[in-house]
Amino acid sequence: MALQAGIVGLPNVGKSTLFNAVSSSAKAQASNYRFCTIEPNTGLVNVPDPRLNKLEALVQPDRTVPTQIEIVDIAGLVRGASKGEGLGNKFLANIREVDAIIHVIRCFEDENILREEGAINPISDKEIIETELQLKDLDSVEKKLSKMEKMLKTGDAKMKLEYDVLLQCKEQLNKGKSILSMNLSKEEKAAIAENFLLSEKPVLYVANVDEASMHTGNKYSDALKEAVKNEGAQVIVMTNAIEAQIAEFDNPDDKSMFMEEYKMTEPALDRLIHYTYKLLNLSTYFTAGVQEVRAWTIHQGWKAPQAASVIHTDFEKGFIKAEVISYEDFITYQSEAACRENGRLRIEGKEYVVNDGDVMHFRFNV
Repeated sequence: MALQAGIVGLPNVGKSTLFNAVSSSAKAQASNYRFCTIEPNTGLVNVPDPRLNKLEALVQPDRTVPTQIEIVDIAGLVRGASKGEGLGNKFLANIREVDAIIHVIRCFEDENILREEGAINPISDKEIIETELQLKDLDSVEKKLSKMEKMLKTGDAKMKLEYDVLLQCKEQLNKGKSILSMNLSKEEKAAIAENFLLSEKPVLYVANVDEASMHTGNKYSDALKEAVKNEGAQVIVMTNAIEAQIAEFDNPDDKSMFMEEYKMTEPALDRLIHYTYKLLNLSTYFTAGVQEVRAWTIHQGWKAPQAASVIHTDFEKGFIKAEVISYEDFITYQSEAACRENGRLRIEGKEYVVNDGDVMHFRFNV
């Protein structure tokens, strides 16, 4: 399940620095010029989960495997990208392929770092990117509606629904509003899914602040929080350069000492990864045995056979039942055997909706 979150923003706001911090497998080149990132860099990122560590301590397996999400560092967008300015077409095509957006916004002053838009203005920066996504969507929607008008006479109900939803989208985009803010129903989202509209994607904002503001934020990050309040979006205040330094440490003791120096209890990066995970509507279940303790990623609301499929497709095809222990019960009773003895192991069937943190074992027959 390779779900992707794309890091976006104007040039020189700290996107590649953030990518360097989050990515354990790829280091993007961070330089002070306009199109440093041309091809999108991609990295798999471990999702920090204290529950996995606790299960590991109890089971003491041969190996422990965290779950991961994929982060993509996308080229900096400029005003006019929807019309092909700069690397606009490439940028927008790359956004089309991700499932959620991490929007990095510059909330620091530094005369040595180029800024083409003049004085620091996080609200304007946010709106530039939003407008470009909306303009591209409006172009896509109008073209699709024009094609569909000729085919509507067939009376296809599915096509009629798509047409009606796209008409609503056009109206919304003409008002300068994103499709995400329409709060479409599950059926409406499914009807237009094949159009891969950009402004429908969920967004998490990163306020990249100076070192002095890393704990408190500043007037720029405060303005950004105020601006997104009505959108229900999350803003994470962090200093990308510090996070990149923390990520460089291989030795945990050195890492702890560095963080103590900056009065940090955890990297802001951990919060960013957790929020991204939630933004993608993901959930985690665990398998726990002496060979391996492992975290598995599923979509929220998945039933047991779907959850089994992320281990192997045969598990879904031949699903019989699932043995389930809640994470809390596993920690309380400290082993699968003790949970079984105390009646805390449940047998669930095909309709069981998996809870975040469930410890599971699947029985199947192929």
